Amino acid sequence: MTSTSEKTTTPTRGTADLRALARGGVLNFMGAGFAAVAQFLSVVVLTRGFSKQEAGVFFAATTVFLMGLALARLGTDVGLVYFIARTRALGLGHRVAAYVRAAFGPTVVAAIVIAAVLYAAAPWIAEAAVDGPADDGARYLRALALFLPAAAVSDAALAATRGYRSMRPTALVENIARQGLQLSLLACLALFGATSLLGAAWAGPYIVSAVIAVLLLRGLMRRPVPPPEPAVEASEKPGEEAARGGTAGEFWRYTAPRAIASVAQIVLQRFDIVLVAAMLGPVQAAVYTAATRYVVVGQIGNQALGQAVQPQLSAVLSRGDMAGARSLYQTATCWLVLLTWPVYLVFATFAPYSLQLFGGGYEEGADVVLILSLTMLFATICGQVDTVLIMAGKTTWNLANIVTAMTVNIVADLLLIPRLGITGAAAGWAIALFVKNVVPLAQIAHVLRLHPFGRGTLTAAALAGVGFGVLPLTTRLLLDGLLPLLIATFAGACLYGAGCLLRRDVLRLDEIRRIRRRAAPS
Repeated sequence: MTSTSEKTTTPTRGTADLRALARGGVLNFMGAGFAAVAQFLSVVVLTRGFSKQEAGVFFAATTVFLMGLALARLGTDVGLVYFIARTRALGLGHRVAAYVRAAFGPTVVAAIVIAAVLYAAAPWIAEAAVDGPADDGARYLRALALFLPAAAVSDAALAATRGYRSMRPTALVENIARQGLQLSLLACLALFGATSLLGAAWAGPYIVSAVIAVLLLRGLMRRPVPPPEPAVEASEKPGEEAARGGTAGEFWRYTAPRAIASVAQIVLQRFDIVLVAAMLGPVQAAVYTAATRYVVVGQIGNQALGQAVQPQLSAVLSRGDMAGARSLYQTATCWLVLLTWPVYLVFATFAPYSLQLFGGGYEEGADVVLILSLTMLFATICGQVDTVLIMAGKTTWNLANIVTAMTVNIVADLLLIPRLGITGAAAGWAIALFVKNVVPLAQIAHVLRLHPFGRGTLTAAALAGVGFGVLPLTTRLLLDGLLPLLIATFAGACLYGAGCLLRRDVLRLDEIRRIRRRAAPS
């Protein structure tokens, strides 16, 4: 890993990259933390404010909407980050506007077409997606379809701001403003029992986020073009010739595979909800969705660090700085394990109790929480493996990996759901997540000689495993009741905190402390 002496006045490039990662990661973590809590509370509002039948149908409808949105984005959420960060690192920032124009036109057209198809075909889609009356599902789908173009514009504009290494728009606009407004509107509807407006309340905030995101992007694009970074200026700029080629052609050659991969990714993440609704009915879909929301809460660290590390990796890989890429990847993975392993282990321990938050009858999803929480331990210790592959330009490989994992997921679900119910759906997702992480892990190890298993990552895993795994789970096996479990978890948290403090140098926590000091008022 790259390092720097405490006596140096000017940080090395590797240290600067880590501090930029820490700065973006901390800001994104706060925003993503709020978003995860808001999403979780939105599910609580829906499960407690409406019947299981109504909630299950609505969850299936939002899944279809998100798949349509993933298709409408055409992969621009990754392509814009990659090209904007790369061209600015190469001193070619004047080309940013061309990449933005190349991205937005097709995205808007695709979003309008998909929204029209979704609106027109809503009755047939709802009938196929839900085992039961399709009228409510069709109504939800048509309401959601009206807001799909705004959602696509919002996502693309925010991705472009991240290409400028600015995490604030995503944190404030997407994670806080939109999610907070969505939760508030859903809570109002639950209070008055207005199911007919659920679609508008859930998707309407995308209009607000789209307008603000576009205005913020325009502000960033008007800033002066920065000079090339020193590491690039001192040598031949890698990829400069390609960067000066046909902008639209270059952009879509890279981004097109991501368009398909994005759809496959959302199918991998959410399509099991549709399968459960179609095969077991909307009531079981509501239970399954509620149980899987705990996994979403645990993904806040993954989302926060992923969005922060994308432009950093694009920049260092464009410079051919493999040592910097290794440092970023291993440090981000270390912090990801530090943030998420305690969360997933706590969810695994308290699964039977935590589902009571959603209301009566949701406890049957405890096995789902347990299976997915333990699976996510493996997924997170692999780090941002997809991001590394994509930022290295291997979007076709990423597409093949995601499609393979999606296929495994669907086949496993079709085989296991009829036999095991929602537990089978969780098992199918777990198998697919294993495939999704192992394959790219082997690819980047072979091609880039990169892996996430640095000293920091292994130390973080050991601390979390002992503090939140061994102690509470042993207590659960030996003692009955909630109180001993709470005491053991508190003791484990104290042990974990002490371990992080003692090993803060290995865990690279000093970088976060420096960011906090600079942010403190003088």
